[in-house]
Amino acid sequence: MARGGQGLARVAVVVRAGAAPLWWSGAFAAGIGVLGPGVTGRRIGVLAGAALFLIAAGVVALMRRKRYDALARGAARAGRYDVLQDRAVTVRTWRRGHRWWLLLAFAVAIGSSFAVPAAAGMLLAGAGTGLRLKAAWLGRRERAGNTLLWVRVDRLDRRGGSPAGRAVRALRGTGIAAGDAAPGGTRRRTAALV
Repeated sequence: MARGGQGLARVAVVVRAGAAPLWWSGAFAAGIGVLGPGVTGRRIGVLAGAALFLIAAGVVALMRRKRYDALARGAARAGRYDVLQDRAVTVRTWRRGHRWWLLLAFAVAIGSSFAVPAAAGMLLAGAGTGLRLKAAWLGRRERAGNTLLWVRVDRLDRRGGSPAGRAVRALRGTGIAAGDAAPGGTRRRTAALV
């Protein structure tokens, strides 16, 4: 990077990157799981899955909030020579780094359907929903503070890492219009030209 600049990735985008693959693989695994009766029967499997979905969504959405708050409060202003990573690059990096874990989780969810139909798939879908809820919470926080939160790319491991992990000592902040992702990590909608 020129003149000491750092590569920065959006915190909410990193958090949100796993939401879609977890949700879709979980929903697909749950759909396959209800095709067979399993050991416990469909009804018990679906009820257990619904409980696991709610628990996973709640736990994932609330996990590490204090750490995110502390990092956000101490966020320094991004420097002039810092390079803001595109949303698509951040998502692709996270998904490439976690693809084998996602495939393994999907395979386990399908395999466990022979014992408890749909439960593990709904657990995966709940984790994906929790990540989306956490990203939405970060987006509300960014709007309230009128500051987008960024993490140094070199503080994330090569797989995309966690933006609130041990290696992350501080976050950076920019104005609300910086980068190509809206608060919360969604694609920034551009106004249609008339």
